[in-house]
Amino acid sequence: MTVFKNNFKTVVLLGLLMGLFLFVGGQFGRTGLLIGLIFGAATNLIAWFFSDKIALSSMRAIEVHADSPGAAARLWHMVDELRRNADLPMPRVYVCPAESPNAFATGRSPKKAAVAVTEGALRLLSEQELRGVMAHELAHVKNRDTLTSCVAAMIAGVLSYFAQWGLMFGGMGRDREGGNPIFGLVAILLAPIAAALIKAMISRSREYVADHHGARIAGTPDGLISALQKLESYSKRIPLPVHNPAMNNMFIVEPFLGRSILNMFASHPPTEKRVAALRQIRAE
Repeated sequence: MTVFKNNFKTVVLLGLLMGLFLFVGGQFGRTGLLIGLIFGAATNLIAWFFSDKIALSSMRAIEVHADSPGAAARLWHMVDELRRNADLPMPRVYVCPAESPNAFATGRSPKKAAVAVTEGALRLLSEQELRGVMAHELAHVKNRDTLTSCVAAMIAGVLSYFAQWGLMFGGMGRDREGGNPIFGLVAILLAPIAAALIKAMISRSREYVADHHGARIAGTPDGLISALQKLESYSKRIPLPVHNPAMNNMFIVEPFLGRSILNMFASHPPTEKRVAALRQIRAE
């Protein structure tokens, strides 16, 4: 059922992305509508086939293998063991050169999946905690959350982009003399809010499910409980460098962005509620 819901969400989001381009293109007449259709189709194809590469590239992620040196090899073997527990194909494994401790998963299907962790998380977390984190990310892969997350991030990014160019769109509408100031105002004021709400809508419930399934994959909720508490504490003090806020919903904990209006719309449930839910699993 979870997989079906996420596939359905992905289809809805791709349709929303197309509709967004058609709406903007429609402000410029038939030619603009055609251009919107072309760009919408191209963006949907990019979201489907390349969103994982975009996410990994934006984090400057480096792929690691079984014969990589030190902690990278231990991480690879840990993921290999956990993915066997989850009955998943082996995902690609990446390390991101960032001090802020965090992790994420991406890819349009389990066969195309990738999991990534920052260097800060590798140094901060114990082996049991890291197992809990990677099991959580593999749960996202198994539930096919990763494609939904990437598409939602792309929509959020497109909405934010339209907001930045809202004044230009407002001044270049169908009425070339007076422009379309209403569209410009709506784009400027509502696009960032809409982007944040889309991310929050997609992410919150799925984090509880991934926590629950991840605890089962790891064999215990204890490592993930401790890891979430550590990650929450440290990530609030260490921001992610070169980070696109539209990608927030992909990470295991909300990345710190400094003071931003987007922080009003958290893409994750409160960590204390996630920990409380995991402790209930321990009591079962």
